[in-house]
Amino acid sequence: MTQLSGAPGPLTIRYLSRADVEAASVTMEAVIDAVEAGFLEKGHGRVEMPPKPGVHPGQGDNFIHAMPASIPALEAVGLKWVSGFPGNQALGLPYITGLVILNDPATGIPISIMDATWITGVRTAAASAVSARRLARPDSSILAILACGVQGTFHVDALRAVLPGLTAVRGFDPDPVRLAVFRSEVRRRHGIDVTVAPDPEAAVRDADVIVTSGPILRVPHASIKAGWMAPGAFASAVDFDSYWDSAALRELDLFTTDDIPQLEHFREIGYFADIPPIHADLGQLVAGTRPGRTSAAQRTMACNLGLAIDDIVVAPLVLRAAEAKGLGTILPL
Repeated sequence: MTQLSGAPGPLTIRYLSRADVEAASVTMEAVIDAVEAGFLEKGHGRVEMPPKPGVHPGQGDNFIHAMPASIPALEAVGLKWVSGFPGNQALGLPYITGLVILNDPATGIPISIMDATWITGVRTAAASAVSARRLARPDSSILAILACGVQGTFHVDALRAVLPGLTAVRGFDPDPVRLAVFRSEVRRRHGIDVTVAPDPEAAVRDADVIVTSGPILRVPHASIKAGWMAPGAFASAVDFDSYWDSAALRELDLFTTDDIPQLEHFREIGYFADIPPIHADLGQLVAGTRPGRTSAAQRTMACNLGLAIDDIVVAPLVLRAAEAKGLGTILPL
């Protein structure tokens, strides 16, 4: 990654569009490794990452969050400015949009601005994969995806990278167009024919790994009921607790998150009204200071909120790959 020497001269910044970010072609495996390295640093208390502040313009569950982080051991520092507007989907616009700004850790001077759409997608799925290494059964074979948008596809990529036995995929989504795109992508990328679940119960029952990845809601629609999650299953609740009935959550043996202070912050502003006790955060699991799954029968969940360190460890991979390929636009600072 470009570093500044302190020598005099005009300062520049590399702008990477969404197309540039995707053309950098960073692999999911590299993203998972970077996210795991970030959580190892977090688990040892070697990152600076304040709880993300946010504003909520308009009505409903709209949000715009500022997400700064510094990971000194990885020479990574920056900020993501990200929005989530559920109503965008009806307008043909992305639910999640944003930008990442990377700074030079030696001088603080911005060195890159890049679109955050792809980074947000892959790092979210990568965090689920890092959790799955500690919380899912290694012999898991059936993956259920509830809400089959961008996160659904990325989660198939990420979870199959760490659980190669996942050879059966079920998909549930109320939008038939989104479901059709998901099925086509999974077939193209993995050679797997997705089984369409007619309702959430059909997707969840007997699944080994469950991913809920719909819009984040302050009041959960609670579609997943008690008694559906099989003993030994692992769930990644990407959409906070939006899909989960409180009685179903009470059946969990281990409930984890990626950052307890951030979860408590969201609880203070109205989310997570009825969740079980928190067993550990993901940094503790990666650092080994708290145990993950300890028996084959445990029902486990990762409710990862999405942290700034996820983005700020992945963005340098993108920047280095883009520099090597000559991608992006060099702008005066």
